[in-house]
Amino acid sequence: MADAGERALVALVRERVRPAPAWVAVGPGDDAAVVAPERNALEVLTTDALVEGVHFDRAFVPPDAIGHRALAVNLSDLAAMGAAPRSALLSLVLPPGLPLADFTAILDGFDALARAHGVALLGGNITRSPGPLVIDVTAIGSVRPRRVLTRGGARPGDEVWVSGDIGAAAAGLQSLAAGEPGSPDMAACRAAFLRPRPRVRLGALLGRNRAATSCIDLSDGLADGLHQIAASSGAGVEVDGRSVPILPAASAWFEARGKDPLLEAAAGGDDYELLFTVGPKGRGAFSAVRRQAGGVRLTRIGVVRAGSGVSLRRGGAAEPLPSGFEHFQ
Repeated sequence: MADAGERALVALVRERVRPAPAWVAVGPGDDAAVVAPERNALEVLTTDALVEGVHFDRAFVPPDAIGHRALAVNLSDLAAMGAAPRSALLSLVLPPGLPLADFTAILDGFDALARAHGVALLGGNITRSPGPLVIDVTAIGSVRPRRVLTRGGARPGDEVWVSGDIGAAAAGLQSLAAGEPGSPDMAACRAAFLRPRPRVRLGALLGRNRAATSCIDLSDGLADGLHQIAASSGAGVEVDGRSVPILPAASAWFEARGKDPLLEAAAGGDDYELLFTVGPKGRGAFSAVRRQAGGVRLTRIGVVRAGSGVSLRRGGAAEPLPSGFEHFQ
């Protein structure tokens, strides 16, 4: 980085990302971007920063996966709001010793996911870091009025659903951090951590069809998502632990280390799946969503009850569900 210089790095960014669409009046290279808003739509904005040593370790996370993850975490937030992604801003805080090849690979990982979801890079910033590598992304999406999903709409009697598999990313991260040779059984878990697939289409379908009463992404884990929906909705949630979809490879990984697979999967973060609730009036619309969701696994794992908090049942008495990941704890 120190040898290349800031202007050369900015030029590399502009060369490697997809061309700006027609609705971008002024794109990368000026003091700020200028875009035309989508007609009859609300804008949804989100931002997340990935910090080396906190969210990833360059010892076992390839640079293209770092770029992929930086955008994926933001697209997952947009999906949880029912929004379709539209554009992004990218800020890179770079240590001077970062190899130029790693820098371009980070851009390539970011751009590949951006192209897959039609996301235009509007601009951003590059600055030097005396410490860790930091990638900060602001993503902007759009959603029609009355199609916005939030965490606070769950009501007693609603069903609780989750997409994909839970705990795979946590097992994958532990496997990578342990430095063990990648086994075929753990390949899906490692991929879930390194290159998560944000449920962009599912989130848009849930909002567009008004099929969900509440929704949250699971970046901080299933347990955190359940507690957040319960608190925001002023309701209680009862989870059937036997229904939580956990990959057999992840369960086996946790069991081999003397850990409870369900609790480990629920507390682990980085799933980037969607947790949502479906009310009695929305079940017909949800049936349509399931047909259109492109084969995404959707599992009913519980029900919303009157009261507060989250309880877990595995066939017997209820037990409290631990919280998910939190910074500063």
